[in-house]
Parts: sequence; structure tokens; C-alpha cells
Amino acid sequence: MSERTPASHADRLFAALFWLLPTRLISRGAHTLAGARAGWLRRALIAGFLRLYPAIDMTEAEEPDPQAYPSFNAFFTRALAPGQRPLPSDPETVVSPVDGTLGACGEAHRGTICQTKGMTYDLQTLMGGDEGWAAAFLGGRYATFYLAPHDYHRVHMPLDGCVRDMRYVPGRLFGVNPRCVRAIPRLFSRNERLVTLFDTAVGPMALIMVGAFIVGGIETRWAGTICPPHRRAPHRQPVAERDIDAAYHARGEEMGRFAIGSSVILLFGPGALEWPNTLAAGRSLRLGTPIGRLGTGA
Repeated sequence: MSERTPASHADRLFAALFWLLPTRLISRGAHTLAGARAGWLRRALIAGFLRLYPAIDMTEAEEPDPQAYPSFNAFFTRALAPGQRPLPSDPETVVSPVDGTLGACGEAHRGTICQTKGMTYDLQTLMGGDEGWAAAFLGGRYATFYLAPHDYHRVHMPLDGCVRDMRYVPGRLFGVNPRCVRAIPRLFSRNERLVTLFDTAVGPMALIMVGAFIVGGIETRWAGTICPPHRRAPHRQPVAERDIDAAYHARGEEMGRFAIGSSVILLFGPGALEWPNTLAAGRSLRLGTPIGRLGTGA
């Protein structure tokens, strides 16, 4: 199991601000602003963001001209140019679903997952309270990926799979940057999230898109915009039998996207993956980077 260092006093002070801020109101306003198509506002938001995050490489984008996007949100969720994230030739290789930083990873023992050093959270609560969903991943593998604001913000399939079920879980909108992860207990099971179950060749896989402060939207290919609105009640959307063919997604295909940065959690059942020892917290990953090999499944 990989861990990060414990929270400092500065981390706790920074995280405390999120308990005081009207995070839903601010995030709703940010989403409206990001979708604005007024020329001067759009240009100012995009130019300011590029100055703030000079590491962004627009030559990787399908549309390299940042001012060609109709809104800041379109710019932020920009597509990659073809060939930018080649996949391993071995079809047995499981790949990173995102560009981002690896957080905690390991085995889901005793129904809990490690958030950071000395801090865990409950698997069943993360899955929206469904005991059956959680049971499928006991003793299996998990990995958390943090998408910083400068990262590519589309989420792709780590292996071939077919959407079986989806559950929106309402929650808070705390920040999910490393400082908040170290300081806020049960962060990922507190925040708004979308839990999607997939059937794969090695058993069930869950891909959880975790909302966060300023995250104005979560979308999927098959259901469109999930939020906003930031609902107060959970919502479940199983995939009907007639839609199974459309629900199939190949490894590397886009499955969803975030408007502004957040985190992704992957869960696999026992025996589904052979997990390399090279995976460690803090490692920078890009979409398509190998993170394991298919096992035999449970």
C-alpha cells in the first residue's frame, strides 16, 4: 500500500477553509462563468489560465489554438490530438485512465481503503451505501488518481468493459488536492461522486469520478451531463439490456470528463490484476501508462 506524508498544520488550516466556504454556490457560479461565450470574458479566462499554468502544452490538443474554443469549459475539456497517448501493444496491459498523479493504491482489506498515511475511509460508503457493490471489491485492488488543473481532463477506459450500472451520490465539494487529501478525513466518501460499474473479462470494475470544489460538471459518454445540478438525493441508472451494445467501451476510449480538476478512483475485484511494485504515491502518470496486467479474476 502506498501512502503520503501526514497533514501539516498548514494543510489543516488550508483544508479548514472548505468547511467555511459556500462551496456549492461558488462551484455553481464557476460552472456558469466557465460556460460563458462572451468573447472578451472567454478570452480573458483562457489567457489567464494559461499564464497561471504554463505547463499546459497546447500542441497536444486536437485544436492547438486556445482562443478557438467557444468557452472556457470547452477549452478546459479539450480533446487530445490523435496519437498523443498511444496504448501498449499488449492487450493484457491495464493502463492509467487519466493524466494525473497517483495517490494511494493497494488492496481493499476489511472494507476500507487508504486515503493517506493514518487515514482510511469506508468502501461501502464510497460506493453509495450499497453492500453488494462494495462486497465485489473486498480483497481487490484500488488506485486513486488526482487530476491537477493543468492536466488533461477526460477520463478513459483502463481496459475493455461494458457499463452495467451507475449511481450518482450527492455530497460535499471539498477540494481534492494533496493538502486536502492529507487533512480531511474520509474525503472521497464525503464528496459528490459518480460511481460506475463495468463488467470486464476479469470481473467487475468500478470507476469513480469524484467531484470537488469548483468542479462545475461531470459527464459520461452514455448519459451526458450528470451534474450540475448538484443534487441532494442519490440517483441510480442501470443500463437496460437493449443498451448493452452501446455500453461497451474499449481500452483507451473516452468514458467521461470533468469540468475543472478532480480525482478518479479505480476498483478491481480479487485476482483481477497483477499489480507492479513500481506503483507509488506521487508518481506522475499519463493516459495509457501501464499500471498492471490482467489476472484471472475471482
